[in-house]
Amino acid sequence: MKQVKSTAKPSAVLNRRARFDYALDPSNEIVAGIALTGIEVRAARDGHVQLKGSFVTVRNNELWLNNASFSLKLNEKGQPDTRSVDTNPRKLLAKRKQIDSFVKQKQQGMTIVPTKLITKGRYIKLVIALGKGKKNYDKRETLKRRDQDRDAKRAIKNID
Repeated sequence: MKQVKSTAKPSAVLNRRARFDYALDPSNEIVAGIALTGIEVRAARDGHVQLKGSFVTVRNNELWLNNASFSLKLNEKGQPDTRSVDTNPRKLLAKRKQIDSFVKQKQQGMTIVPTKLITKGRYIKLVIALGKGKKNYDKRETLKRRDQDRDAKRAIKNID
């Protein structure tokens, strides 16, 4: 009898680079739906999505997700597990009031950044936040602070 391996599928795809490149405001975060096709939904549920380098633009008073990589599984006969990477823009589904507030903030110089793709439950949602781009010295400061915190925790652990 064959045993089937059950692989744990991720319930969310994180954009870890967003927290490093942008100073994000957690109070200006919204959860928006995404318009996807069937094979894109399958790729998202399997965790074959990468949000690194993706961004949100406004076209015709609608939010669009750009540059997100969906690794689509092609169903070609005789070729198992062939995948194609698709970075086409995808429409985000949000309430008009939320879109208008994001458009106003974007005109003031803020950037709309996708932070997390949630695949838990029936629908696939994208968490987007407003952020201000960090300068190189801010990024160095973040790395320095992270290293200091790690060293402090290590020192406390060694004392015990």
